Amino acid sequence: MEMLETRELRYFITVAEELHFGRAAQRLGMAQPPLSRAIQQLERRLGVCLLRRNRRGVWLTDAGEMLLHEGRAALDATTAAARRTRRAAGADRPGGPRSRLVLAVKAGASHELLHKLLDAYAADPDAAEIEVLPSGTCEQDAMLRDGRADVALMHAPFNSLAGFDSEELTTEGQIAILPAGHPLAAHSTLTLDDVRDIPGLPLARWPRNGTYPPGPGPEIHDLTQLAQLIALGRTVAVFPDSARAWLWAEHTAVPLTDAPPVVTHIAWPAHSRSLALAGLVRTATRL
Repeated sequence: MEMLETRELRYFITVAEELHFGRAAQRLGMAQPPLSRAIQQLERRLGVCLLRRNRRGVWLTDAGEMLLHEGRAALDATTAAARRTRRAAGADRPGGPRSRLVLAVKAGASHELLHKLLDAYAADPDAAEIEVLPSGTCEQDAMLRDGRADVALMHAPFNSLAGFDSEELTTEGQIAILPAGHPLAAHSTLTLDDVRDIPGLPLARWPRNGTYPPGPGPEIHDLTQLAQLIALGRTVAVFPDSARAWLWAEHTAVPLTDAPPVVTHIAWPAHSRSLALAGLVRTATRL
């Protein structure tokens, strides 16, 4: 059997996501007949039916579901390989250094740890340049998989470490961040139940995999927006204790007694052979 081509995977994944050949062809910038022929040729080569078609529409077979899952991972891997190769050579940035690592971090978390790590690593004479890339609540794993980042600070149980190598760095509790004038801000401790359903103060909602969870709370796009909405008395948020570093005078942090501990890991792709990355990890584990 011939190897799958990235072009074929891109065609199939687009059709599988749209479940409509016309819309998929439009997304791909091509005519529909050659797209249909490409999918049929792929099915013949694999010897399986990937898509069922009738007058009512298009749907995936079990084999199609499998190729959609595996194909996405394969395309992420090829994209990551291209990005990291260009980054290693400085080709992704004119005049850029030949040695650079992109470190993905959750916005608003691990401030003190990040400062210590960057300062300690910069003292290494062989240190690469570190580009810090702030991300949303659960975006770091996707950034590692598609090559936007080389390494990440990830927080269990919120981030999935599946498929990555990692080292545990710190463990901390969680806090509720409330408007300073709210009655609950005067409490010495709170529970998760206390903050889940506060009248007039719904929990903020962050996107996960591009989708916001249901609920009445505001959809949060960045940390500045969240800080403003908390200060205005429009929302409450739950963060690791290290988030105290960015609090405003209009905020109050109250420890949550029953929230699970947050464990910060430094994580990287399991197949990485980067010497610069190995040096950064060694520095992190010595902090």
